[in-house]
Formats: sequence, C-alpha cells, structure tokens
Amino acid sequence: MEVIEKAPAKINLSLDVLQKREDGYHELEMVMTSIDLADRVTLKTIADNQISIRSNNGFLPLDQRNHAYKAALLIKETFDIQLGVDIVIEKKIPIAAGLAGGSSDAAATLRGLNQLWDLGLTLEELAVLGAEIGSDVPYCVYGGSAFATGRGEKIEPLDEIPQCWVVLVKPKKGISTGTVFSALAYDTIEHPDTQAMLAAIKTQNYNKMTQYAGNALEKTSIIRQPAIETIKQKMLQFGADTALMSGSGPTIFALCRKYSRAQRVYNGLKGFCNEVYLVRTLK
Repeated sequence: MEVIEKAPAKINLSLDVLQKREDGYHELEMVMTSIDLADRVTLKTIADNQISIRSNNGFLPLDQRNHAYKAALLIKETFDIQLGVDIVIEKKIPIAAGLAGGSSDAAATLRGLNQLWDLGLTLEELAVLGAEIGSDVPYCVYGGSAFATGRGEKIEPLDEIPQCWVVLVKPKKGISTGTVFSALAYDTIEHPDTQAMLAAIKTQNYNKMTQYAGNALEKTSIIRQPAIETIKQKMLQFGADTALMSGSGPTIFALCRKYSRAQRVYNGLKGFCNEVYLVRTLK
C-alpha cells in the first residue's frame, strides 16, 4: 500500500511577538494560511525496520535532521511499530524560506503514517505529536487558515480567507530564525493589529485583510538582509495590494486580488530574482 500526501507551504498574514517565555521560546500570535505551492510526500511500508528518505532535492538532509524523518521516528517510538517506511519527498517549496516546508513535510508524514498504519488518530492528536517536532508542525497538520498562539502550537482554525493570488520571492541569501529572534529589540517592535486581521477574515473583507497584514520580525530581518525591503518595494511598485515577509524570512510575498496584477508583479520580479512563484491561496 502507498499513501500520497500533499504538503502545502504557508504564509503569515500576521505575525506578532508578545514576549520571551521562561522556556526560551517566544509567545506568538500568528494568522497563517496555506498556499498552492506544495511538496508531495509518498509513503510506503517496508519490511526492514528502518526509515528511508529520498528526495528530488540534493540540498535536503535525508537523515535525523529531516523533519519527515523525525515525524516517522516519533510515530514508530510512540506506538512501538516494528515496521519500516520509505518516504519520498518531491520538493517544490524552497528550503529554509520561512514557508514551513520542512514542517509541512513532517505534518504530511504524520497524516500519511496514521493512514498507512491504521492508527486511528485524530488531527488534534497528530497536532499534539507534531508539537514535539517543531512549532509550525501542529498548524501544518491542519492546514487551511488558522490563528496560532503560544509558541505556535495552539491552533484555532479560521474561515478561509478571501481568495487571492500570491507572488513569492525567495532571495538567494538565507536568514537564521534563531538569529532574528535573538536580535529582537522588544521596545521597538511594530506590533501588527492581530484582532483587526481576524475581523477582516471573519467578514471576508479583502481590503482590510491586506491593510492589516504585518510581521513583527520584518524590521529585524531587513537589518540583516536589506534585499527583503528592496523586493517588498518592487512588489508594491508593480501593483501588489500588499507585500510582506513570511515567518522570519527571507521569503517575501505579495497579495493580488486580480490575476492580471499578480502576473505583472511576477513578470517584474522574474527579471532580477531567480526564485519567483505565482500561486493561489488554497480553498
């Protein structure tokens, strides 16, 4: 038997950092939504009691550092499963981009093994397991649109956001999440209006949703990588309704209601950026 799971990328429509917690993590408020840029994860049971990971992407680690590997190991150890699994990850989501690609692969592995090995776990139970792997994994288990709090592991599903087009640009130079968080100056953080964003989604008000899009990490990431600000400004010049960094970066996304506008932003950026994507928000 073979199970195939889609592992969509996410973008942060709103990301706020409230404080640093005693456990070293940060207290966050995030509004996230899935987009139609996805990895494909194929899982198959093997008789050998091993976890085998294969991928079309040469930069992806295929050992214990891989989130899908961690997810498979966690399931095997938690439920004492004496079977092996072959996992093939067809990467479409850029690596280390602030789009939760690794977390989404882990979530897809949890969902897939639940089905493959007939474990009968609910999404809620899978999300609790996912929190042991990484902060974005619980959200990725659910997918869709959600409000995440705590360190990102407390998930409240939301109505789907007003449909729109998304143009993503991943700059060449990466950025470390740990570096961004450790450099945060709490007294100068620009806090997005999370409640206004949630209200905009509830009332399906696209204009307000773009108005209240914000990311408290953006300023800190831009200091480390000024290209983020340059690309943001280009997106707005080409006609994006809003432009924002996703997660801790370095990927920047533009939202456009009209396809013709999104196409213009995409074409304008394709000239000087290698990794440019034009996708839709997921229904």
